[in-house]
Amino acid sequence: MATVEKATQTINGAQILIEMLVRLGTDTIYAYPGGCSMPLHQALREQRDRIRTILPRHEQGGCFAAQGIARSTGQVGVCMATSGPGATNLVTGIADAKLDSIPLIAITGQVPQAVIGSDAFQETPMVEVCRAITKHHYMITDVRDVARIVKEAFHIASTGRPGPVLIDVPKDVQLDSIPLSDVDFDPPMNLPGYRPEVRAIAPEQVRQVIAAIRRSKRPVLYVGGGCIQSEASEELTKFAVRTGIPVAMTVMGLGVFPGTHPQSLHMLGMHGTVYANYAVDQSDLLLAFGVRFDDRVTGKLEEFAKHGKIVHIDIDPSEIHKNKEAHIPIHADVREALVALNAALTEEDIPDLSEWSHQIAGWKAKFPLGYADAGDAILQQYAIDELWRQSHTMDTYITVGVGQHQMWAAQFYKFDKPRRWLSSSGLGTMGFGLPAAMGVQTAHPNAIVVDIDGDGSFQMNIQELATLHCEKLPVKILLLNNQHLGMVVQWEDRFMSGRRANTYLGPIDHPEALGEGDGSMPDETFPNFVAIAKGYGVQAKQVRSKAEYPKALAEMLASKEPYLLDVICPYQEHVLPMIPSGRTVREIIIE
Repeated sequence: MATVEKATQTINGAQILIEMLVRLGTDTIYAYPGGCSMPLHQALREQRDRIRTILPRHEQGGCFAAQGIARSTGQVGVCMATSGPGATNLVTGIADAKLDSIPLIAITGQVPQAVIGSDAFQETPMVEVCRAITKHHYMITDVRDVARIVKEAFHIASTGRPGPVLIDVPKDVQLDSIPLSDVDFDPPMNLPGYRPEVRAIAPEQVRQVIAAIRRSKRPVLYVGGGCIQSEASEELTKFAVRTGIPVAMTVMGLGVFPGTHPQSLHMLGMHGTVYANYAVDQSDLLLAFGVRFDDRVTGKLEEFAKHGKIVHIDIDPSEIHKNKEAHIPIHADVREALVALNAALTEEDIPDLSEWSHQIAGWKAKFPLGYADAGDAILQQYAIDELWRQSHTMDTYITVGVGQHQMWAAQFYKFDKPRRWLSSSGLGTMGFGLPAAMGVQTAHPNAIVVDIDGDGSFQMNIQELATLHCEKLPVKILLLNNQHLGMVVQWEDRFMSGRRANTYLGPIDHPEALGEGDGSMPDETFPNFVAIAKGYGVQAKQVRSKAEYPKALAEMLASKEPYLLDVICPYQEHVLPMIPSGRTVREIIIE
């Protein structure tokens, strides 16, 4: 072991764990220290030439940053916290990774085993807390198990349907030492019930799918995050272009098929395009690849895609038939299935879709994504559209918080490559955007990384501005500031007769707190994000004029340092189209 002196005869549990991280390919860890994780941090200090330790300013920020690495690279992200509150601060990020199938290792310090169960200082039963929100979980009770458990955790997190794995490490295990000669750094794994072999599609299933395609008149590809996770983009694009089948993407699937391609229907679902939702509704064949028929896509489940045959391919057998019955259910890796389908397709299998393409072109012409001319005001849709115009030819990654800005970003920023779009989709976690961007910038130091955020989401993890400055991570923040929790305001307007209930983010004595203002944005917004950013050592500027916006945006993108652009936007805008929750495409709100 290169970093352990030859004369050293023993090695402790913390050193074994960190050595395993390095050997398993971890080059960056987001970690916040505390009493029960100090030995692990001492081991990280010894290995600082081989693994970069970044100190987030909140454990949740560190967990989302680790996700930023995982989501943008496909590799396992790693974060670490101490016991008790440090560990519980990771819980939201772990749950987020579980719902979006992100490979993540969350390491938590734990009180010594001798006092577990005694309500010791900063004791929390993390295995019990995280049992339902992890793919698997460990508490290490013997230093001799450390190497094996870390290896198993990486294997579980990254194979089959990816997900988060918790490793809880009592302090006594971290400090316990054994002879170096006793440590096997490539130990055999002990996972008798876990067999995540790459499932190949059966030849008969290939024939069934191709026969269904050959007979179809109105097929649609409905593709999601599983296609991203299986690295299926190239094979999917090849399949779609050859067959001519239009492609609708979930919010998790954006970028797996080029958003600027004529066959792209962009996003479907609650805030998806009218033409994507109409096409799926009228399809006679729905090719559902790497998706889970989420309620934000389907609306009223029994009415979703009820006119056609459904082919469902997924690596997780529990997803098959879970929400929607499939006529051709296939438990397989999506990429491997597409390889087989592409190899088997012949010219005779390609259906004539000219009439279907004409129909979809008509919907696209009649119901394009658009926005009003608001004069010199900066609409959020325009702000994102202009960002796309200025940055899409660069090597750009976009992260988002959660809310209206998230949906507008999904609508108006067209992604032509996978893993360039990072969104908390299943859990919908406000505060995701900034720390996720931090992680992306760590993994891609020469890329343009932009966090498109709302003022509500941004304040959830605003402290990570300090990490950007101190770690020299030149993340750009496009802050769409409307002083409100915009998506909740939209639902208040649509379903609560416009009654404001705690959705204004300013002082309670302002008329807007009760929805009684005149609708204008104040001259001085709250808080002063420019002053806050500068206090953290981050460049910042506020802009209110549409005429000034393109230049201000270009200045931000050109900066070599972290930069916050505070863009003042009206709060009356709604994200449209919209299919109300639990409704059908026939009830879609267009204007």
